[in-house]
Amino acid sequence: MISGVKSGTTPLDADEAVGLIETDIKNREELDTWEWSNITRAEQWAFSRRHPDLLSPDFIRTLHRRMFGETWRWAGRYRTTDKNIGIASEHIATAVHDLCADVRTQLDGHVYGIDEIAARFSHRLVWIHPFVNGNGRHARMLADLFLVDNSAPRFTWGSGDLRHSDGARQRYLSALRRADAGDFAPLLAFVRS
Repeated sequence: MISGVKSGTTPLDADEAVGLIETDIKNREELDTWEWSNITRAEQWAFSRRHPDLLSPDFIRTLHRRMFGETWRWAGRYRTTDKNIGIASEHIATAVHDLCADVRTQLDGHVYGIDEIAARFSHRLVWIHPFVNGNGRHARMLADLFLVDNSAPRFTWGSGDLRHSDGARQRYLSALRRADAGDFAPLLAFVRS
């Protein structure tokens, strides 16, 4: 029953679902609970130290592996299949490399304020959709790490639990769609609401 996913999550191909490490998981709720315990440990690891390579493809993959490595065998590896969202899989490595370089340039050149750089970083990573699943959760944690690394407070992400609050989740997805069209105002408002 793993294929029955909530709105706004990436459906898994049967081949990808085979990558599930814990074989006793029977439904989406059990999978969410298992993933959340993995994510909680990753968050403790991530925020307990500085990461000098935060803006690197290696760190992006490492963080994803930390967040999902006890759940999925493919954690931390770029997807090799195309999805209904995200770029073509063969362009992921280049796009992530370019994203990291662009964020460094924005930061060094003070192109935007720190909140806008972090929000744009998160949005673009979700838009690239480098991993089979977990892209939104990963991009949000990475944005928060980026903020903390730059002496800014973490985002509140709508002050709701995006896993359980359909209202907060729908506002987040709507803000991402508006950012896809070049309007970042709703996303910038959402991340600090």
